[in-house]
Amino acid sequence: MADTPQAVHEAVPMHLVLPDASVLPIRADLTFDPADPYTVRVDFVGTHSTSTWLIGRELFAHGVLADANAPAGTGDVRIWRDEDPTYLLVALSGVEGDALLAGPAENFMRFLSATVTLVPFGSESPHMESEISRLIDSLLEA
Repeated sequence: MADTPQAVHEAVPMHLVLPDASVLPIRADLTFDPADPYTVRVDFVGTHSTSTWLIGRELFAHGVLADANAPAGTGDVRIWRDEDPTYLLVALSGVEGDALLAGPAENFMRFLSATVTLVPFGSESPHMESEISRLIDSLLEA
């Protein structure tokens, strides 16, 4: 039996951009699990709270190449490079409101590169076979 590849983690220092253009420091803890290769788990950690989002890995990949005129994503998550291309912007819309976050693009690109080393784009499906088998088994046992 082959060993399961390790998850990829990256802690990214970011800023929450407030409506008055002031910023609050936060951290985005990115996690990629090869057993769920389409998704990146992002824990946005602030001083007094944490918000967890599941964001498509492909959306991040498109976002590091996008700009403000054509951001990646059309729904609750949009991602693009800032006018200063060393920063990546992430806009989130949820039931509690909207948030704009800015962080170093290099950290996101390093994270994506590490995920591609484990699971290249286009080869995600075989990595999900064991998860799908577990799901089918649990449904049959119910």
